[in-house]
Order: sequence, then C-alpha cells, then structure tokens
Amino acid sequence: MHSDVPVTDHGGTDNGVGTILLLHGLMGRGRTWSRQIPWLRDYGRVVTVDAAFHRGADTVGRPSPDELATGRFVADVAETITALDRGPVVLIGHSMGGLHAWCTAAEYPELVSALVVEDMAPDFRGQTTGPWQPWFATWPDRFADRAEAEAMFGPVAGRYFYEAFDDGRLHGSIAVWGAIAEEWGTRDFWPQWESVAVPSLLIEAEHTVTPAGQMADMADRNPHARYLRVPGAGHLVHDDAPDTYRGAVEAFLAARPGG
Repeated sequence: MHSDVPVTDHGGTDNGVGTILLLHGLMGRGRTWSRQIPWLRDYGRVVTVDAAFHRGADTVGRPSPDELATGRFVADVAETITALDRGPVVLIGHSMGGLHAWCTAAEYPELVSALVVEDMAPDFRGQTTGPWQPWFATWPDRFADRAEAEAMFGPVAGRYFYEAFDDGRLHGSIAVWGAIAEEWGTRDFWPQWESVAVPSLLIEAEHTVTPAGQMADMADRNPHARYLRVPGAGHLVHDDAPDTYRGAVEAFLAARPGG
C-alpha cells in the first residue's frame, strides 16, 4: 500500500450520498475536475486525488513495472477511501480513473456504493501507445501559456492539460504515462467489470477513444449498469458536453439513498 496519496477535500453536503471521490484520467490531475466540483458538492462531500506519477514536474522517479500496474493504483484508491473513514464512497472516474473505479469496486466492494465511468472500456488488447510517440515527441518542455496548449490540443483538451501542468511544465513523464497505458493493451478487465455489484452509470462520448461497442456491451453484461452515449462529445465528456454530463450524473446521484 502507498500512504503518500495527496488528497484534497473540497467540502460539500453531509446529507447527500456520502463522499464522492473523483478519479482523473491518464495525464490528468485532481484539479482538472474544477468545473464539476461546485455542483457535485450539492450531493456529497467531494474529494480529489492525484494518481501516482501525476503529482508534479519534479516527482517523476523511476518506477518499476509493478508500480505502474492497475493493481497498484487500485490499492491507492482503496487506501484513500479507508483513510477518509466516511463509509463507502461514490467513485466518479474519467478514462483511466474509470478503470480504477470499477476495479476498486470489484476488489473492495465494501468501500464503494456507486460508480460513474466516463469513456473507458475493459479490453484494449492489441493496442499500444506506439503510434502516438512521434506526436508526443513534438511537445515542448514547457508550454508558455494556456493559449499554446490550446493551439496544440484544441480548446477543451488544451485547457484541461494546462490546468494539470505545473506552470506550463508537464506534471509527470510521457514515457511513464505511456507505460501505464501499455498494460491495457496486454490484458482485459471484463472479469472485474462483471463482478461489480453497485449501481453504475456508463457515459460514452460519440467520439470515444474506446473500442467500438464495448461500453454498450458493458451495460448488457452487468445488470447494475445504465448506459448513456453523448452525441457530439469527445473523450473529455465532462468538459466537452458539460450540461449533458451534469444532468446525467445529477439524475444518477439523486436516485441514490440520501441523494
């Protein structure tokens, strides 16, 4: 277990669904949830974390393969929930964070009361980050400002990444982030998903990064899940289609006990 997970408590109602723990995607950071935190506080106490190897430009380190495995991140999530000592939590995860959310619910069912999984699927076998490496090599060591990030990534993703960076510097290593994603191309996570026994909301972007049909199949394979595809949205649904995302998540949380 890892006791150094940085946790930020954003407050919120104590009369809602309990604690809501937000899990960011690969290359993201807890603070990239800033636009969702205010309205989520109406439904529970909101907490964010920075996943390992996403914690600052000067804290990259030289991780071993075991440190980059999904199981390590799941252990971090479980330790965070236990340390909060507020009972089972609602896990809301984007991309990588969605994978960690449902794997936590599978391995530690007593710690999770509900899930929201955004644009993530169980089986990326055969896919690698190799085709992306030439593009990664074009990234500057530091982005001068948000405008430069938006020029490279587009307005939605550019804002998202710049918020995660440290004054324009990457908050981790592209090589390490790529190595994390490489594991997803070698195994599938269907058994973990199929064992989830809590209410779950699956949100898929029209312009998804997931393999075709998998998120709808996730709903078919798990009776506790409901599925929403968001027309026109890209991978960052919560920022690309914020009203649709908010409406879906609010309806889901309102249906939970205390919501």
